[in-house]
Amino acid sequence: MKKTLMLAGLVAAASPVLAEDKPVLTVYAPDYFTSEWGPGPKIEEGFEATCNCDLQFVAGDVLPRLLLEGDKTEADAVIGLNTDVTARARATGLFAPHGQDTSVLTLPIAWTDEVFLPFNWGETAFVYDKTKLANPPASFDDLLNAPDDLKIAIQDPRSSISGLALLLWVKAIYGDQAPEAWTKLAPKVLTVTPGWSEAYGLFTDGEVDMVLSYTTSPAYHIVAEGDDTKAAAIFSEGHYFMTELVGQLRTTDTPELTQSFMDYILSDGFQSMIATANWSYPAVIKEGFLPEGFAALPRPEKTLFYSETEAEALRAPALEEWLAAFGN
Repeated sequence: MKKTLMLAGLVAAASPVLAEDKPVLTVYAPDYFTSEWGPGPKIEEGFEATCNCDLQFVAGDVLPRLLLEGDKTEADAVIGLNTDVTARARATGLFAPHGQDTSVLTLPIAWTDEVFLPFNWGETAFVYDKTKLANPPASFDDLLNAPDDLKIAIQDPRSSISGLALLLWVKAIYGDQAPEAWTKLAPKVLTVTPGWSEAYGLFTDGEVDMVLSYTTSPAYHIVAEGDDTKAAAIFSEGHYFMTELVGQLRTTDTPELTQSFMDYILSDGFQSMIATANWSYPAVIKEGFLPEGFAALPRPEKTLFYSETEAEALRAPALEEWLAAFGN
């Protein structure tokens, strides 16, 4: 009995030391990512089961923080960037090649980037409640010409990646006529929120008829809630493609561990959890990776996309057009 107690005491005393000896992997991620309903907790659990390490997510605005910290950043890797901002991220010179075979990706576009690695994807869309909006717009033109009493929530492109994607979506469809499109859309926008969660909350609370989100958003309601009343309006002009990305920092002081994390991204363990952890399409879709609710989701016939160079060139003028229409 005494030996058992002594052994227990030794193990208890040693445990903090052992915990401290575990290498720490620091990953910067968006706020939504680390929340209890985001994918972060599952990813942390999955990777720590294989790495004998301590994966620590640091939540916040990823790119602004990197730009501020530069070479002094504490991040080993970042997750949650997308191609609308990677030109600025790449220009920092902080990133190293990901070292992965991208031929396994199942994206609707070709992907050859050796630095930023996709882990999921989707397309922007306006989501509505079928019980409240019997005749949703079938095109972006239909949306613009809908009665002004249609209430929509969108996100601010200065603080939200989905809001920025809307800017580029409108630009891809309307080009030089984008200012006129914003002028038509503005009266229908009840509110512009800083981020996605605030806007989607207004929609689920019934305060708006439609919300800027993603074609995969209804999957959450179908799979998690057994509710098939939410749907994405599919537009004939096409939908803007978005992929979220992972990158490893060349300044990491744990390069082997960081590379292991990059190796984990396209693994079956990681990819199989994405559909219901992040409610989006995995970057690698295999049999069994998508729950049944995803099969019912309509897909647009046309995918719209700007490369990071094109997106960066369009960002400032498109933002000016948006600001002019919304009076900010």
